[in-house]
Amino acid sequence: MRPTIARIYLENLRHNLKVIRSKIQKGAKMCVAIKADAYGHGAVQCAKVALECGVDYFAVSIINEGLQLREAGIKCPILVLSLCSPDEMDLLVEHDLTPLVFDEEYITGIAVSCLRLGKKEFPVHLAVDTGMGRIGCLPEEAAFYAKMIEDTKVLKLGGMCTHFSVADSLDADDIEYSKTQFERFLFATEQVKKLGIDPGIRHCANSALTLNNPEMHLDMCRPGIICYGYYPGDLTKDYFNKKNDEIDLKPVMALVSKVVAIRKFGVGHSISYGRTWTSSRETDIGVIPIGYDDGLFRRFNQHEGSLKVAVAGKPYPVRGRICMDQCMIDLGKESDVQRWDDAVIFGPENSGALQSAEDIARATNTISYEITCGISKRVPRVYIG
Repeated sequence: MRPTIARIYLENLRHNLKVIRSKIQKGAKMCVAIKADAYGHGAVQCAKVALECGVDYFAVSIINEGLQLREAGIKCPILVLSLCSPDEMDLLVEHDLTPLVFDEEYITGIAVSCLRLGKKEFPVHLAVDTGMGRIGCLPEEAAFYAKMIEDTKVLKLGGMCTHFSVADSLDADDIEYSKTQFERFLFATEQVKKLGIDPGIRHCANSALTLNNPEMHLDMCRPGIICYGYYPGDLTKDYFNKKNDEIDLKPVMALVSKVVAIRKFGVGHSISYGRTWTSSRETDIGVIPIGYDDGLFRRFNQHEGSLKVAVAGKPYPVRGRICMDQCMIDLGKESDVQRWDDAVIFGPENSGALQSAEDIARATNTISYEITCGISKRVPRVYIG
């Protein structure tokens, strides 16, 4: 096996799902976001563990992600959060994937596929745009489209949903905006009820709302990044501790490689493209076979020495530009590092890592989601526990 791997700690996933379930209001379902290959962790394996933990629903982004789960024998309801094309609608209906709908063309297209395939009472969820500005009907249009769904005679309204844009922010204006979004969503569901139509499963709680706003759980929560061990936005572990609400999430992925060579450098020896770093002293340089095609992007070391790799519990800075397939670390002259030692980029504490994906995200002005999703398919996932 290639020296560069992503270790996936399934016990940490189980731990996180248990913590999340304990925060969800009694009676509300749990829909785990398994899209983007479970945020880079491996959708099928993570889905199987989630089902063992009693998860009710999964959410994917595209049809192929749903088909992958169905082909793996996963039979629970699967929401498709993004819109599919007309030529994918038959596949969606055939494999019982639940779409979000919000306009006449899409509702009609799904209904036609149901008629063609002999499906009746096929559930769809009505998406309501309460302020995200992405997909969904306006709150005041919800009743109109709910009736359109029921009038097809082959579709049924299985649920209503919306998505929040700043639920992970502690800014006062953003908190008010989230409250307004919630009020708009409740208004939409009430308008549907007034027509005598059951809105089905009402869901709007993402990771942030799942942990921080139990009053918004309604009938189902849709946790995402917190399943994989990272806190959403401003809602950090310290934030919850200060609220006397200890929420202990454990990162699920560790990105690990090996020191495949150790080079002895004298003074004035430069490293990598652009000669951005030159040794000012005698030192040993370790070569690690991981680079930006693996997801260790060049920008991660935009400030020289800001990215440190853990080897045997000690941090060693990356020197020079990260290459497509390799990077180099400065070992100094006194280290005990040996060829073939593990080199841990990020991960949970029990992986030997000294930083998490969140630490790298903060240093590079992004979010932990992008770090784990960015680990490419050429990095084998190795499942532990």
